[in-house]
Amino acid sequence: MNSDSESLQNQLFRWLLATEAVASEDTSVECKENNGVEKHTNVAPPSQEFLQQGRLHPQTSQLGEIPTVQERFQAVLKRRLQIQIQNHPPLFPWETQIKEYPDYVDSPSVALVPAWGWSCEQTTLSLPISLPERVFRQLLEKCQALVTSSLPLGAKLVQAVESLFPNDDQAINDLAGLVLRTPYRSASTIEAMPNLGSDYFSLQTSQQMAVSLMAAKQLLDNLTLPVSVSNPVVNRQWLTDVGVINLHVEYLKYGAEAKLCVTVDLPTQGNIKVANDATSAMAQSSSAGSLSVEILCVSPRQPYTLEVKLTEIDQQPLTFLILPTV
Repeated sequence: MNSDSESLQNQLFRWLLATEAVASEDTSVECKENNGVEKHTNVAPPSQEFLQQGRLHPQTSQLGEIPTVQERFQAVLKRRLQIQIQNHPPLFPWETQIKEYPDYVDSPSVALVPAWGWSCEQTTLSLPISLPERVFRQLLEKCQALVTSSLPLGAKLVQAVESLFPNDDQAINDLAGLVLRTPYRSASTIEAMPNLGSDYFSLQTSQQMAVSLMAAKQLLDNLTLPVSVSNPVVNRQWLTDVGVINLHVEYLKYGAEAKLCVTVDLPTQGNIKVANDATSAMAQSSSAGSLSVEILCVSPRQPYTLEVKLTEIDQQPLTFLILPTV
């Protein structure tokens, strides 16, 4: 009985493996059993009587035969999967067909995300030492947020740098008062600046505070555009990594009426926007050039924000404050 069951099992496995090999490779595969008997792919399926005999007499197997069959089955399955993947490679979710991607980008000017390009403006500041880009970026972002605030200049300076020096409020306040009294644009002040070396992080904490406060004060001044009847025109330049932004603001008064004219020369495509709580005007361009906007019925001491955005460098616009006065 046991030999009949083993013979039935062997014939079933031979038929299964032979059928699998023909379907996957269309070639005959020769193999041998552990006992050395040759097997061929041209094996007829077992007869109905033979299958009925297998159902009536449960099959038994000797220890060691099942792992061999499992290994053969796994090998056949692995080969089928490899052929399937080679014939039908998988696609990414965003692909509809197979594409070839380069190993690197040939053009260094290609950028997936706009870069932060305002760091060149630091070269226009009168500082005894250059700030690291991370520090300068943080100061500029703070100054842009504070430039439209009604706080006194001293309070703006303290708030601009306090995040760089937590728990040193008193020292920052003392140094801020000193920086406010320093005419940093004068030649004598620049000559009197000590040689602090070239590394910002090697300075003492008080020196880092002083340099940061000086930078914040100059940034706030550069971001503020005051115009008046006696001083109706203000021009300003701002350096970027893609070129120079030229700002021209003019305050025109006709009797009781006043008009604000803003012209901005952009080094690349972008847009400008002049606005306050009551009104706004916007202009945009797809290439480098001049953009102009006008605001009518301007009231003295009514501030306006000027936002300048360059699409090639930063997703956030650069914000200036226009201050019309009598």
